[in-house]
Amino acid sequence: MILFCGIPSEPPLRLAIDAARAAGTPHLVFNQREAHFSDLSFDIGGGTVRGTLRYREADYPLEGFTGVYTRLTEWRTLPENRPVHGASPDIERLERSRLVHEALGEWMELADCRVLNTARAMASNVSKPYQAQIIARGGLLVPPTLVTNDPAEAEAFARARGRVIYKSVSSVRSIVRELRPADLERLDRVGHLPTQFQSLIPGTNVRVHVVGGEVFATRVETESVDYRYASRDGEEVRMIAAELPPEVRLKCVGLSETLGLPLCGIDLKVTPAGEWYCFEVNPSPAYSYYEENTGQPISRAIVALLGAARGKECKR
Repeated sequence: MILFCGIPSEPPLRLAIDAARAAGTPHLVFNQREAHFSDLSFDIGGGTVRGTLRYREADYPLEGFTGVYTRLTEWRTLPENRPVHGASPDIERLERSRLVHEALGEWMELADCRVLNTARAMASNVSKPYQAQIIARGGLLVPPTLVTNDPAEAEAFARARGRVIYKSVSSVRSIVRELRPADLERLDRVGHLPTQFQSLIPGTNVRVHVVGGEVFATRVETESVDYRYASRDGEEVRMIAAELPPEVRLKCVGLSETLGLPLCGIDLKVTPAGEWYCFEVNPSPAYSYYEENTGQPISRAIVALLGAARGKECKR
């Protein structure tokens, strides 16, 4: 049985749940907005983690789950756990929600089944410069990069590199923008927050989703620097299912294995000269955006991976 955790209407989770239903794969959907009505307990003994998830008045042995797909959001941000019209939520329900979420997180780090993905593995994305070093060791090219809060360093990098983009250093989503001449006049702002600057790599964006040993590549054709926000720039986006060169495909699967992320979204760019650059690896990718635009069966691959066998390892 597969355990789905999160808010069921959220697109990546919804598609995976629909795929499980279509395949007739046994599964349980844990709606985290109902955590204050739930309970979870487990213990570790003899090298085995055993316990019970109580949800909607039914008990589910934790050892009965073959895999977990988690899209849990921060429990404090749930509508049920936030003040409404100035009134605070019930303190007992709030505490129960906190305890259940924390217990779920702890269990998933220890579970014998495959988890997409554990918090420990996803931590590599908290620092993009750290993750970039792992990417480079995996054989993919990384753009020339500067992380600084020194305006003079940033300006020197921009003048030396020509076209440059900037974005956040952490896993917090930011809009990737090209550094324009007018932006040089406000570079003093980086003194308040270290910022990542990179050479702008010409070519075509390719998003790769790795699901175990399966690889789904999508060519993203657009004039926008950050295609996720192309509509804001008045630009269009065209997505096309694509095949990767065998050596690039192997490097993507290898990177997934090295990072301990059986499910990940890898952001690549192929230059006109055929060079492959990697910008980052997303440990909790919103793959639904690509599946809905290309028809690639990513959700089915997730269900097949989680329903097939026990064990966290990313197996080919």
